[in-house]
Amino acid sequence: MILSYHILRVIWWILLGVLLSGFAIMDGFDLGIGILLPWVSRTDNERRIVINSIGPVWEGNQIWLILGGGAIFAAWPLIYAVSFSGFYFAMLLILLALILRPVGFKYRGKMPGIAWRNLWDGCLFFSGLVPTLLFGVAMGNVLQGVPFHFDPQLRLFYTGTLFDLLNPFGLLCGLVSVCMLVFHGGIFLLNKTDGPIAKRTRYFTFISGLLFVLLFAFAGAWLAKLPGYTVTSPLYVDGPSNPLYKTVVTQVGAWLHNYETYPLLLIVPALSFIGVLLAMLTTAIKAYRSAWLFSALMVASTVATVGISMFPFILPSSTHPDMSLLVFDASSSHLTLGIMLIATLIFMPIILLYTAWVYHVLRGKVTETQLRTDKQMY
Repeated sequence: MILSYHILRVIWWILLGVLLSGFAIMDGFDLGIGILLPWVSRTDNERRIVINSIGPVWEGNQIWLILGGGAIFAAWPLIYAVSFSGFYFAMLLILLALILRPVGFKYRGKMPGIAWRNLWDGCLFFSGLVPTLLFGVAMGNVLQGVPFHFDPQLRLFYTGTLFDLLNPFGLLCGLVSVCMLVFHGGIFLLNKTDGPIAKRTRYFTFISGLLFVLLFAFAGAWLAKLPGYTVTSPLYVDGPSNPLYKTVVTQVGAWLHNYETYPLLLIVPALSFIGVLLAMLTTAIKAYRSAWLFSALMVASTVATVGISMFPFILPSSTHPDMSLLVFDASSSHLTLGIMLIATLIFMPIILLYTAWVYHVLRGKVTETQLRTDKQMY
């Protein structure tokens, strides 16, 4: 391969962040709209308008979740093994919620009864709230460290429970995630609706934006007081993918070291605040397309803040810090990363171009007139 092993590892760390940001931006807004559904719509027609604002695109948006999971499996097999084992029951809850999404979209219009439709509307709310909350909780636990270790044969042992994940800092990160995606989803909904729905959406969008700013700042201040992780042995960036060859210590404020070493990195968390404030300002003047782009900037910066704070850690171990997983000791082989990079450089632009074309074709607002004339509406 032309690129060295450690360069490929860093590239795939960046690509992992891009894929997670893509999922949070593209699938995040329809999760946020699912949470908003019972609050911004009062009648069945209003709920149909809200649902149809994402009806044609929500399924395609989930490709980012598949891409993210596939990338973790192929590029970071140890990360995949630990996270999907350690967060097993949380993943089952997320999977249940995600299964209810297509059922809710497809079944709610099969019968005219109010009770029937309310049932599936409740499922759509549940399928928006639960993944959004639990993804944030998972991120909060990753920042604190996850209780796992390996034996000399690299067999994995996870010693935590589902309830251990629901700790105060994890729940705080879950609330940050909910506020972030409700804000992001609300701005997309403003692009697709008008009238009473848009009026209510503006209110909830403004409230969720303010809560995001406050909770994100509080989480940052709390994180500065939490023990982070620091590698104390030489870092073999081109070494084998074996997490047993290093020593790690925990230090309060360790997650701030990268910002202290490279102060320019502070622009990344600052962009989260700048993005939400600019999105609010452009929403106030009804420049909703610009507002959505600023909201996407907020989401991407929030995801990037976590990655930059932890680098080179991807998944620290709270019980055996020396066995934490790093960018440089948890990846696939040099050849695998190189082949995957070539495939990514070919197919990622195609996905982005196709996505842009779909949203261009489906631009415009959803109205009651369309509900009456278009039989394909939900």
